[in-house]
Amino acid sequence: MLSEPRAGRLAAWGNALIAHMVSPDDAVVAIVGEDAVHRVEGLPGESAPVGLTLALGRLRTLGASGLRVALPAPGHPLGLSGPPDFNARALEAEEAVICEGAALGLVPEVYEAGPEGDVHVEVVWHCLPVREAPPADVPSLGEAERELAEALRDATEVLTRLDVAGSGPVAEAAIEAYRARAEQGREVLAPGYPPRAVRVLELAQRVGALVTLASENGHGGAVSASEIAARGEALRPVERVARRAQVAAYNSVVMERGMR
Repeated sequence: MLSEPRAGRLAAWGNALIAHMVSPDDAVVAIVGEDAVHRVEGLPGESAPVGLTLALGRLRTLGASGLRVALPAPGHPLGLSGPPDFNARALEAEEAVICEGAALGLVPEVYEAGPEGDVHVEVVWHCLPVREAPPADVPSLGEAERELAEALRDATEVLTRLDVAGSGPVAEAAIEAYRARAEQGREVLAPGYPPRAVRVLELAQRVGALVTLASENGHGGAVSASEIAARGEALRPVERVARRAQVAAYNSVVMERGMR
């Protein structure tokens, strides 16, 4: 969970475009990021894949008033509202974007091409019908912020007690190094998002980084089966909370608009 989900970039900059806060060219550059190209397949009225600029404009004419993120995992359909076919595709990709007001959703499929050392990434967003219903399990920004603080405290206490690599100064240094690289030349969120959403997303990414580092650094001092199980029990709810907080941050402008 060290990287920003593509669905997050698409929703954030798509929302900024819908709100007339960025130009189409700037939005597309931010969404594509380090990938080679993004296309949208299955867009109503188009028989072949189209570029992001055309796709975002078409979605607006089809009634899209905002873009929401879903970050589902097995047993946790976070941000989804159906139907089952769309949910299954989103679960396989572990992310999706839902278009408010247009009853459409976008699921990314990632392709890598090119020789070793010169691999480029192409993304096809599959446009599919979605059910217009409240998304599953998305908290408010306030709820997400409180959950993150509690989860980070509890997980750090358990991981430190188990002497797990990833809970101390080495992990902090790794997280900071990653953040310094990742944030060069990019905004945490697109223009138009409230400062609290930026704060929540930054903390969610930090918590997600802790989970990733603790998961990838072997078993540390947790040598017994019971200790390994305890670490897994500590990490699962933290990862879930971090995903919920990311979705809350990305969706905050759409949720706030709906409450007015």
